[in-house]
Amino acid sequence: MGLFDKLRAELIDIIEWVDDSRHTIAWRFPRYQNEIKNGAQLIVRPGQMAVFVHRGELADTFGPGHYELKTDNLPILSTLAGWKHGFNSPYKAEVYFVNTRQITDLKWGTPNPIMLRDADFGPIRLRAFGTYTMQAVDPKALLKELIGTDSSFEIDEINELMRSMIASTFADIIGESKISALDLAANYRELSEDLRQSVVEKVDDEYGLNLPQLFIVNVSLPEEVEKAMDTRTSMGVIGDMGRFQQFQMGKAMTAAAENPAGGGASEGMGLGMGFAMANQMVQGMGQAAGAGGAAPPPPPMAATWYVAVNGKSEGPFDLNQMSQGAQAGQVKKETLVWSQAIGDWQPAGQVGALGMIFGPPSPPPPPPAGS
Repeated sequence: MGLFDKLRAELIDIIEWVDDSRHTIAWRFPRYQNEIKNGAQLIVRPGQMAVFVHRGELADTFGPGHYELKTDNLPILSTLAGWKHGFNSPYKAEVYFVNTRQITDLKWGTPNPIMLRDADFGPIRLRAFGTYTMQAVDPKALLKELIGTDSSFEIDEINELMRSMIASTFADIIGESKISALDLAANYRELSEDLRQSVVEKVDDEYGLNLPQLFIVNVSLPEEVEKAMDTRTSMGVIGDMGRFQQFQMGKAMTAAAENPAGGGASEGMGLGMGFAMANQMVQGMGQAAGAGGAAPPPPPMAATWYVAVNGKSEGPFDLNQMSQGAQAGQVKKETLVWSQAIGDWQPAGQVGALGMIFGPPSPPPPPPAGS
């Protein structure tokens, strides 16, 4: 320190801390040989506390305000220094400013999954993360247990300890709660408060710290378990799987009818799906009629028809299925069909037994006039 600084140290002191950071917990006021003048001015701003340390012993503490340092407002320091009748010369003491406002935007999380036994899924692994705020409430305990002789104490120096403590306490609470994984989201508020109080009990008396707020933001399952849950949810949303299959096959029939020239394997697939859908619809209507107490459907016709698709035969199909295929545009008059009754492959439009599936025949043209 230069000569000018030494001379300035002999003037009336102004001891203050203008904190321009958001994550400094404590800061030691720099003094030349730690000398403080009688009558020095101490300024403690809102959200701060000042602690005097004399020869390694904690002395007086000051809250927010403006003070002139004299014997009467330094009772502990006066006793430690042996001032019975006041003092006139500079004295040595260290002054620590402690930040007592809440430090926000702090995060915690479980570094490794927590193994639990769940009522619905059995053994599972859970991860969790959240946020919290921290505040110094007992500067003397903080100085004694954590700060020591550091000239500056940052939140990063204790944040790792706090995260480990929160994660460990969370594992204890979630294990004791016996709450199903599916019900955890509905209990975030209660679990967050229980977690906060449990952690505060550990850090309040020992470190002089408080956690005014602590939140569980999310508890997640492993990715493969979440996918299985999504599949299970989708099945629950679908409901009647048989009706869903009929709906899907109906959509396939409609798409095939709208693209009759698709050709190739897709045409054969569409035709097969259309016939299968028609068969299921007929069976479904029969079951529904029987369940409703109506007259039973007529006995099914013999499935004796085969259809040529891309050089391959599809079938056998009964007359109802052939009719459904014709309505969907899958069976046309030029489509080759075969049955034991006709003995050879013929166009469907030329088979009398199938004429009815294409609608009534068109009447012949009227004779010429005058004939």
